[in-house]
Amino acid sequence: MVHGHPPLEHNGTFKMASIVTRRITWSVVTKPGLAAFSRGYAAKPALDSMNDILGDTLSGIKEAGTWKAERVITTKQAASIQVAGTQNKILNFCANNYLGLSSHPEVIEAAKSALDKYGAGLSSVRFICGTQDIHKELEEKISKFHNRDDTILYASCFDANAGIFEALMTPEDGIFSDELNHASIIDGIRLCKAQKNRYKHRDMADLENQLSNSNTRMKLIVTDGVFSMDGNYAPLKEIGALADKYGALIFIDECHATGFLGKTGRGTEEFLGVEGSVHIINSTLGKALGGAAGGYTTGPKALIDLLRQKSRPYLFSNTLPPPVVASASKVFDLLMKDSSLVDKVSANTKRFRDKMQDAGFSLGGEGHPICPIMLGEAALAVKYADLMLQEGIYVIGFSFPVVPKGKARIRVQISAAHSEEEIDHAVDAFIKVGRQLGVVN
Repeated sequence: MVHGHPPLEHNGTFKMASIVTRRITWSVVTKPGLAAFSRGYAAKPALDSMNDILGDTLSGIKEAGTWKAERVITTKQAASIQVAGTQNKILNFCANNYLGLSSHPEVIEAAKSALDKYGAGLSSVRFICGTQDIHKELEEKISKFHNRDDTILYASCFDANAGIFEALMTPEDGIFSDELNHASIIDGIRLCKAQKNRYKHRDMADLENQLSNSNTRMKLIVTDGVFSMDGNYAPLKEIGALADKYGALIFIDECHATGFLGKTGRGTEEFLGVEGSVHIINSTLGKALGGAAGGYTTGPKALIDLLRQKSRPYLFSNTLPPPVVASASKVFDLLMKDSSLVDKVSANTKRFRDKMQDAGFSLGGEGHPICPIMLGEAALAVKYADLMLQEGIYVIGFSFPVVPKGKARIRVQISAAHSEEEIDHAVDAFIKVGRQLGVVN
């Protein structure tokens, strides 16, 4: 007999069970009455089993050439940055810093002043003791900028998208969502109990068919204003016509439009000449509008009042920190005073796109500062981005599951902070690497 374990027996009335300990495998005899005892020994520790499963999954990602490595930036966000492991400054062409305001002196100073006056954070949610005057002031500025009734702030636009559908839509209502909408929209819709419909990307015939066959109480058409992986636009004029015809509301996510798209940066509505046609706008403070964090919903006052009462990410998340609020507020001041940065990012985008197309590259999108360089193969996109870093250009390859299989790309994003010389240098680097990899002649 081994101390601490039952004797090893071989009687036909006994049921054999294999028990694994850390060092020894025991063949232990158990009767039905000993079931509780046998369950006390796990066949394999749960953590080891999880590590085995995840190890196989992670190995598969690496073998597919779609592993997402994170490069480390050692400077502030700007058109030119320092990346760990490199000696020289790198030109950044993959940030959402469309207006170049992430490191603007006035924006930084506003954040510093708010830190001194209002502290690092509120340690609370808004309805308990987390609302300061600067939060209300920023919400008023956003409402004025978009010409909407009211605005509610969130910790991110992901939270804004997670918080609106569950609060607004019931099982009596219907959602009609573009199939290529952002992941946060998809996740937010999953949380609600409305009847869910998905229409083909920008396919108005499919959308109309679904609207016409729906007898739901309230209909909500949901779309990105700009689709982030492709740089193309929702057909808002056509969507508006269908919304009028079938009594539907329109929701758009403007994360890749607010602040820089349209003549004065008011977004997709202004760019397409249909101002005021959208009922609900969600957007972010973490891209063109300072680049720190935060998101918001702006629209009818009754909706905003409802979200303050029922939206879970708002009710149960800490208040947006004062330095973030102040920096975003300063950005809106700058935008409402001067639109020259909007003109600059538009000119830079045209310069880059024209030169890349002349060089023989296949570009996605429709003139947006998101400029997808279509490559097809995931491994090629990853290798291309690595070689571009050696040329002093920071870009990232995108592949499945971020984009569909067979549509891997490098997503270039143009900023107002880029000079013409930097734009030209990036194009030259793309051509050099493209010839090396056989992408262009």
